[in-house]
Amino acid sequence: MDFLGNQPPNASEASFFTSPTFRIRHALIKLESEYIDVVIGQYWQLFGFQPYFHPNTVEMQGVPGQIYSRSPQLRLSHIFKTDTVSVEVAAAASRPPQRDSHIPDGQAGIRFLLNSWKGVHTAGGAGTSADALAIGVSGVLRKFDVAEFSATPTTTVSTTSNAYSIDAFIPIIPSSMDDRGNALSFTGSFQNGSGTADLYTGLSGGVAFPALPGGGTYTPNVDNGLAVFYSDGTLHTVDWRSYIVGLQYYLPPSGKIWVSGNFSQMYSGNALTFGAPSRIFDRSWWADGNLFFDITPAVRTGLEYAYFHQTYGDGANASNHRFQLSAWYIF
Repeated sequence: MDFLGNQPPNASEASFFTSPTFRIRHALIKLESEYIDVVIGQYWQLFGFQPYFHPNTVEMQGVPGQIYSRSPQLRLSHIFKTDTVSVEVAAAASRPPQRDSHIPDGQAGIRFLLNSWKGVHTAGGAGTSADALAIGVSGVLRKFDVAEFSATPTTTVSTTSNAYSIDAFIPIIPSSMDDRGNALSFTGSFQNGSGTADLYTGLSGGVAFPALPGGGTYTPNVDNGLAVFYSDGTLHTVDWRSYIVGLQYYLPPSGKIWVSGNFSQMYSGNALTFGAPSRIFDRSWWADGNLFFDITPAVRTGLEYAYFHQTYGDGANASNHRFQLSAWYIF
């Protein structure tokens, strides 16, 4: 649980920072057996095999171009283990992108782990561990049932979408938690698909439903940025392609000080068809650099510089520079 829950859109700036909303982050039951593992409840989405391939950054995740999402789900998985290589296969029925979809998201994936080749890896800002080299491939299939494009809809229009994710964690210089100095690790993820904005964080691209041809007000029953009508009443999902890569290097001799850097890009092939070009971005890129220091095994600090850039349909470019200093108490 944490204090990053949603607040009313009209909350004052003072209330936003001084009276944050308590929320459930993870709440699940996990049953493990010799044959199959079962997860029931809210946990990381199977898509992207989260959080194994998450980048190391001071910034509050998810960052641009990063699949970062949790959802209620029923997941079945099994890891075929050997001393050298392990293979995980998993499938999940997850909360759909809209309540009126009627059927859950279908997610599935396979992950290969090389147990004899491990390296130090920090996911986010606090989760440091020695992880095995891994490559994962996963996919999602989803259905939308959107109220017809009318001021008084009496039926729905259906469509489906899908996406795939290819992820890798590679210890370039292998290491262990007992000897982190000189460890160098790579993280990388690539995603391509449609109707997946909710699997990122705060992504819509600025797309919007058009005005009704005959006047009146249309009230959509789907979150913004997922599926949108053209003015002729045909329903289309919004495409997104993204990748994010990162390196993290732990300075000798102890590895208590380390640096990391990340770079991501996003692109949509059809976002500009869903509204005014001056309000929609179809390209973005982001980069950051981080310096971490473990003062004690339980106290960590981190300093980050990040650069954000977006390109809009009318050719306008928007950029932002940010610095962030954070501290963690790890227990």
